[in-house]
Amino acid sequence: MADLTQGRAIRADYIALTQRRRLYSGLLLTVFVLMMIAAFDILESRNAGGFLDGLSQLPDFPIGLISEAWEKADRLPGHFLTFLPSLLETVNIAAASTIFGALAGVMLALLSTRGLARWPRMIPLFRRAMDILRAIPEIVIALVLIFVLGGGPVPAMIAIALHTAGALGKLFSEVAENADLKPVDGLSSVGAGWFQQMWFGVLPQVAPNFLSYAMMRFEINIRASAILGFVGAGGIGYDLRNAMTWGQGRFDQAAAIFLLLFATIVIVDQLSSHYRNKLSHAEH
Repeated sequence: MADLTQGRAIRADYIALTQRRRLYSGLLLTVFVLMMIAAFDILESRNAGGFLDGLSQLPDFPIGLISEAWEKADRLPGHFLTFLPSLLETVNIAAASTIFGALAGVMLALLSTRGLARWPRMIPLFRRAMDILRAIPEIVIALVLIFVLGGGPVPAMIAIALHTAGALGKLFSEVAENADLKPVDGLSSVGAGWFQQMWFGVLPQVAPNFLSYAMMRFEINIRASAILGFVGAGGIGYDLRNAMTWGQGRFDQAAAIFLLLFATIVIVDQLSSHYRNKLSHAEH
């Protein structure tokens, strides 16, 4: 009898807890919706043209782009060849920034992982450094560097590399935390230094995951380098900005750039997925 009474009490407590959670979730959802409505109302009042008034004109750009590209379809192969060097520059920016960012991310990860860090008291410092690098968008860093260094691919590469170091450093540190410390202890017992312990004891364990994350980041960096071209950082994004700025009459060039970017991202995504799967199967 006592067990039955206790079971009913537990069930009643569970139902009450579930109802409170639903109530809190409903209140949070209501507050979120009200905030969205208020924010939209403020933005609509400050928008010069009025968002709702211009909503009907939203399809005009894609329709104009597609129709002009269709009319000038015979020029697309020539545009592909014209913008191919810019595309290669964009891919090179992404590749270089991924390599430098990944190397910096490895060091930050190892220096901020408990049990592996060279200076354990400085772990919070390295973790906050990664937080800062991840928190600042690439475009903000690129704008500052363009102001200092001038336009070109170098500011874009540095900006993306810094952001990549913070993002990959966080992912790498989570992987390194699961590494087996027995090889590290064995190397330490025979007098190996910290770098030797990491190189021979930790990196062989985590290398497949590190490479997988780095290749995934390479895909992201291609898109980021194309976006940074809009602010004068070079690459195919710069050509796309010019084509779109001139508007009608150059939409065929914009369409060619869109197709090149789309094809490149799809190819890189497929290759990256293929090699990530091979690394995952090799690890298991």
